[in-house]
Amino acid sequence: MSQSPTKTALIIDDDTEQRECLAEILQQNGWRVLTASQGEEGINLAVTRIPDVVLCDLLMPRCNGFQVCRALRREESLRRTRIIITSGRQFASDLQAASEAGADEYLTKPIDSTQLLQVLSRLTTAAASAAPAPAPQPVAPPPPTRMRFWGVRGSIPTPGPTTIEYGGNTTCIEVRADGQIIILDAGSGMRMLGRQLIDEFGHQPLQLTLLLTHTHWDHIQGLPFFQPVYKPQNHLRIVGYEGARHGLAAILTGQMESPFFPIGLRAVPANVHIDEMKDMAFNLGAVRVQAGFANHPGICVGYRLFTSGGSIAFFPDNELYPPPRPSLSGRDQDDGSATEFAHNENQKLIEFIRGVDVLVMDTQYDRAEYQRHVGWGHGCLDDVVNLALQAEVKQLFLFHHDPDHDDAKVSEMTEYARKLVAERGGTLRVEAAKEGEIIELPASERPE
Repeated sequence: MSQSPTKTALIIDDDTEQRECLAEILQQNGWRVLTASQGEEGINLAVTRIPDVVLCDLLMPRCNGFQVCRALRREESLRRTRIIITSGRQFASDLQAASEAGADEYLTKPIDSTQLLQVLSRLTTAAASAAPAPAPQPVAPPPPTRMRFWGVRGSIPTPGPTTIEYGGNTTCIEVRADGQIIILDAGSGMRMLGRQLIDEFGHQPLQLTLLLTHTHWDHIQGLPFFQPVYKPQNHLRIVGYEGARHGLAAILTGQMESPFFPIGLRAVPANVHIDEMKDMAFNLGAVRVQAGFANHPGICVGYRLFTSGGSIAFFPDNELYPPPRPSLSGRDQDDGSATEFAHNENQKLIEFIRGVDVLVMDTQYDRAEYQRHVGWGHGCLDDVVNLALQAEVKQLFLFHHDPDHDDAKVSEMTEYARKLVAERGGTLRVEAAKEGEIIELPASERPE
């Protein structure tokens, strides 16, 4: 009688001692063992080797256990692979989140070898006796990448009869792409986004990612009023970079502390996780994200999202160089190198956004206004149009509308921008960002 083939287990854990301990237990009981010390390494190994079981640690840098689990469940080739999340924590919310991410089992460290072998036997026996998978069906193309403006104003909300056409809420954009719901900034427009998500999804669990460019108040003031964080089934991951004086978590929780707000961020029912990023490139599922520093007071970034439907660049607060560069002593630093410095920095931005399908960029001032606001960290319309033309951008949305600009002024600036494009013989399409407007990147522009 022939012996059944050895089963394969993949252990993903950044703790060397834990990996070796689990590997020894499995090898002694006839398992073939693969190991990985990082989540992304483990995902790649799983896709190429197709293990029977994956044992994945929950708390790992860069790519945690939930993210690994979701990534593996998106792979058709791994549909029969069983996933066990391992963790030293026993929070009920973690167990629920693991199940929602697609885990088959959750084991608490230190792991008892007898219990582990019993769980492995049960999971692999169930997998072997499962009915054959149905024949694969033709895979429909993913829906187009969709972007919706929920807040387009800068500095402060400006409701009233003069801002009806373009809107008065501060910065917030929703992007849906490749199964992800990504939120760009959390200005006051985030409140209406939250209401729409609750209306659309009801009690279904939501997995949301908020990308913050910086923590000036007009970019975070909508978070306390975002209804999905008051629903326990929802998960919100907040990604950003450290501010000038405080960590990201301290700033976001600070605006919701008493006496400023009645409910603290740590007290909301939803699972809210704050990631203070160090890397400038990362993935949200199948969406690749690249961050780049913006020229704005404090630590401020812009983002470029690479999706199956095209790319979007988002720079809501940015001033092209050269602004004045005073030293701490107040002396003029221009020794003749300022022009070269400005050129190099602007060229970096041109390369960052080159060929992007949609560019959303700060154009707060017209040329005359900008002369009075040089060095404030906000964009001049003429300069931004020129930048977009050099970078061969397909479509530009004027953004961060000045709180003193009414609808007529925004329309005037839009027409002027189109005139600049025509004078240069460009094909750049120019619009002013408008609350509620939905933009779909055409399927014809999708990369093969």
